[in-house]
Amino acid sequence: MPRPIANPKNRFAQLEVVYEDGQQPDADLEVYEDDSRSIVAKNDSPDLGFNFSVNPYRGCYHGCAYCYARPTHEYLSMGAGTDFDRKLLVKPKARALLQAFFDKPSWDGELIMFSGVTDCYQPLEAQYQLTRQCLELCVEYHQPVSVITKAPLIERDLDVLLKLHERTHVSVAISIPIWNAEEAHLIEPYVATPQRRMQTVRRLAEAGLDVAVNVAPMIPTVGDRDLKELLEAAKDAGATRAHTILLRLPGAVKQVFEERLKVVMPDRAEHVLSRIRDARSGKLYDSSFGKRQTGEGPYAETLGAVFQATVKRLGLDGPRRSRPSTPTTFRRPAGPQLSLF
Repeated sequence: MPRPIANPKNRFAQLEVVYEDGQQPDADLEVYEDDSRSIVAKNDSPDLGFNFSVNPYRGCYHGCAYCYARPTHEYLSMGAGTDFDRKLLVKPKARALLQAFFDKPSWDGELIMFSGVTDCYQPLEAQYQLTRQCLELCVEYHQPVSVITKAPLIERDLDVLLKLHERTHVSVAISIPIWNAEEAHLIEPYVATPQRRMQTVRRLAEAGLDVAVNVAPMIPTVGDRDLKELLEAAKDAGATRAHTILLRLPGAVKQVFEERLKVVMPDRAEHVLSRIRDARSGKLYDSSFGKRQTGEGPYAETLGAVFQATVKRLGLDGPRRSRPSTPTTFRRPAGPQLSLF
């Protein structure tokens, strides 16, 4: 359903549009072409499991209230709220840009993540197929890849993923932070149900791929309520690992999440926010490395201990494989670079 536009004030903007009560327009989907000259982003965060990522899109139709990537839209003179959900950018030259990156003499084939600040299988991918094109190129170059997504659309590309599996390292993580379907819909309004996503885990695992379940972000008193059931379903579906990250609310995400929570869970919102503060030294977010992923204090420590004990009991504590220790398989195609597809 269309929703009124709701964007936190852009920290970089000198002007702000304010609507009178009842005059807010509905937010229609707007798609723009992004003329970026690079497709690969490098991060220097010590608590992430990858250094490089490919983002074929900017913004995300899924509309998850907690998305840590929302502030990236502010650099485009857009808002971190509705704009991030409905003013989406596509990178039509994604494949060519990635090939140019692979052909740089300095590139040695380190693992690349799809994606860091968007969902590479959001609904736009069904039409544009930019992620598929980039993965096809990774097959040609034997480029190690990890994929993280919430979208069952990834099943469409099982053929490409299996070709990657034959040639190099490939792993997939399916994000399922909330197991209760009704509550998930309130926080992640345009994502498939948690149970449908678990079917994706099963289909990928049965095909022979390495699949993890990402119980992230862990939303206090929401995601932890059915944690045992979620992890047991992951084990039954064939996942080999499960990971979690405590809810992160950097920048304008705090306002987006708090406002959504008070609308969709009015009777529980203050309790959820209080628990977040318990795990963040009295604040809604602490950006300190070493703390931002796990939080601190009794609640965060107990939650972490319960999670680790459960994944160990279920055998979901296999080694994280986002950074393979084996030498890279990467190699540039010899002669004319003809498509394999």
